[in-house]
Amino acid sequence: MKALILSGGKGTRLYPITYTSAKQLVPVANRAVLFRVVDAIVESGITDIGIVVGDTAPEIEAVVGDGSEWGAKITYIQQEAPLGLAHAVLISEDYLGDDSFVMFLGDNVLEGGIASLVEQFVQGDWNSQIVLTEVSNPQHFGVAELQNGRVVKLVEKPDIPPSNLALVGIYMFDSHIFEAVKNIKPSWRGELEITDAIQYLVDHGYKVYPYIHEGWWIDTGKPGDLLDCNRLLLETMEANTLGSIDPESCVSGRVVIEKGAEVINSTIRGPAIIGENSRIVNAYIGPFTAIYHDVLIERSEIEHCIIMENCKITDIEARIEDSVIGRHVEITRSPLRPKAYRMTIGDYSQIGML
Repeated sequence: MKALILSGGKGTRLYPITYTSAKQLVPVANRAVLFRVVDAIVESGITDIGIVVGDTAPEIEAVVGDGSEWGAKITYIQQEAPLGLAHAVLISEDYLGDDSFVMFLGDNVLEGGIASLVEQFVQGDWNSQIVLTEVSNPQHFGVAELQNGRVVKLVEKPDIPPSNLALVGIYMFDSHIFEAVKNIKPSWRGELEITDAIQYLVDHGYKVYPYIHEGWWIDTGKPGDLLDCNRLLLETMEANTLGSIDPESCVSGRVVIEKGAEVINSTIRGPAIIGENSRIVNAYIGPFTAIYHDVLIERSEIEHCIIMENCKITDIEARIEDSVIGRHVEITRSPLRPKAYRMTIGDYSQIGML
């Protein structure tokens, strides 16, 4: 069995964070989302992995490499334009061949992984299996209608949902999916939709079964979702100190201090993680905060945030909270008088001030 990870999207909902970096490489709890997807696939026993890439292909290939970090073999498949999930399957036919495969969206994080899903599909005689989860607002998702334990209909963002079971973005297929993707037409938005391909399988008598996921699942496509995912992952971590904490500091709760990190005269309340070679000096780090590598936080307060690598935050009088701060950002208090805000802000940024 093989795996297909879709990592070709531009990540426009995460602008400006993703203007200069692939959305799948944004870290949650100090590990890139795409790395977490590969983790889940390899933990399920699959080591032959294809990654569909787009404009950010060079960055993804440079960071992920050939898969040897995971004991896997990774093949990159170039998608010339974001023409839909079913199109990604279509262009991957030469790589996938006749093998069954799991398809996983590269910006999704799923509690508990996919080992039981893969095992169930291998033991069954089904042509497809789709991961579903109960949601409170199904009108905002693709929704599945079930009869006698099988999927009979998929509806995209229905006004009157036939169920509360939303598609998660993880699918199992055998080679019959290629018949489906070759026989569907582009949707109104010009894309080959995977929901149309699955509906083709249903309508032509193939066996399509659900897999109901009972844990949490997050599509990390928006800043709020990133923060939610970061919070949930931090709650699962165990305290561990590989860096240094001086005697004047107070560290409580589940806090991970990675190697080379320093905590000096500061307070950290977990769950939180401090990345490699970062320095926390005369500062407060509150719960649900992930500070990535090579960051300096000095005389400032941070809570419920994701701070990416090589940032410098110093002398900020008010607490920074509920924020995602991108790479190589410097935030500091200006010594100029009179007091004023002076900024250069990227497109689509959101700023709240008091």
